[in-house]
Amino acid sequence: MNRLARTAALLVAVVLLASCGASSTAAPAGHAGHSAGSTTPAAAPLRAGERFVNLKMAQPYTPGPPNGGTDDYRCFLIDPELAKQAFLTGAQFQPQNSGIVHHAIFFKVPPEQAKQAQALDDRTPGQGWTCFGDGGVQDASWVAHWAPGTNEALLDPKYGYALPPGSRLIMQVHYNLLGAADGKPGTDQSGIRLRVTDRPVEELQTALFPAPVELPCTPEESGPLCDRAAAVKDVARRFGEELTSEGTELTTRCGSTKPGPTQHCDLPIEFTAKLHALAGHMHLLGRAIKVELNPGTSKAKTLLDVPDYNFDDQSLRLLPSPVTVKPGDTVRVTCTHDATLRAKLPQLRDLPPRYVVWGDGTSDEMCLGIAILSAA
Repeated sequence: MNRLARTAALLVAVVLLASCGASSTAAPAGHAGHSAGSTTPAAAPLRAGERFVNLKMAQPYTPGPPNGGTDDYRCFLIDPELAKQAFLTGAQFQPQNSGIVHHAIFFKVPPEQAKQAQALDDRTPGQGWTCFGDGGVQDASWVAHWAPGTNEALLDPKYGYALPPGSRLIMQVHYNLLGAADGKPGTDQSGIRLRVTDRPVEELQTALFPAPVELPCTPEESGPLCDRAAAVKDVARRFGEELTSEGTELTTRCGSTKPGPTQHCDLPIEFTAKLHALAGHMHLLGRAIKVELNPGTSKAKTLLDVPDYNFDDQSLRLLPSPVTVKPGDTVRVTCTHDATLRAKLPQLRDLPPRYVVWGDGTSDEMCLGIAILSAA
């Protein structure tokens, strides 16, 4: 099952800009890319029944993007050493080399899949394994993530992600070598600080709300990759044919898409749940992202609105109070990207212009709403 199919199954089963003026030649604030040298914020105090568990990669890793690309997605298997049932009530990723870490996602591997994950790690040369898109292990579920500007966002301690005894975590790190000083990435040994409780809590899930990306070159740009078919073929070369089919599936699922800076997708809800927090994820050409519930109706509600998207501030936004969604509701995610930023950003301006579609690379784009929810 590919990533978008898994996302659709999850939805059915459970669930940043500066000036808009194009005349400036300077990189707009908020679109400089990675903020190298950032430090992990101090932890909020532990709450009743909680404890910290600190984990990190077994040894330093030197990124090596495959297929002539500049993006390396690497998965590392880590063991929280849980002897009894626990619940994850908070997490703070700790990027050791923040100049090249684009994002990180943590997937829970249930005990019955732990041997499969270990076998994958053992048969792959070097530390970890290549894992574009997901963790590479069936039934692994998203329990935490980090992107620039993301700090620990704490929900009410009565909520958490279930961590059965014997479960493992996959730490997927996206390394972007466009941000490497002098083209030399160095090594990385990132980690995570888990906030764990043994007390039973209401279980959380993560849902993903994606929309397509169809961003042509600007009128001032030209080149072979400004042809959409050539750009799609290039994405497939760097990340695999599966990603190409997923982009096509997403466009089909969201209806016909006219090329341009703004795209959206309406996603029907077929479950009942409470939404607690949301974040938006795009790459360096992102201008704005919005997630709405039942748009255009008397029940319309804005869940997330980031009119000035800042790549270095992708923090999780807590809702003032949980919002219940139920069958018959619709969630719409809308993203606006700006191809003129390509000429202004140090990481992108020396790359060939391209028709930008959904892709895993920093020079590609995404439009993704990330929602934290629980059963209603």
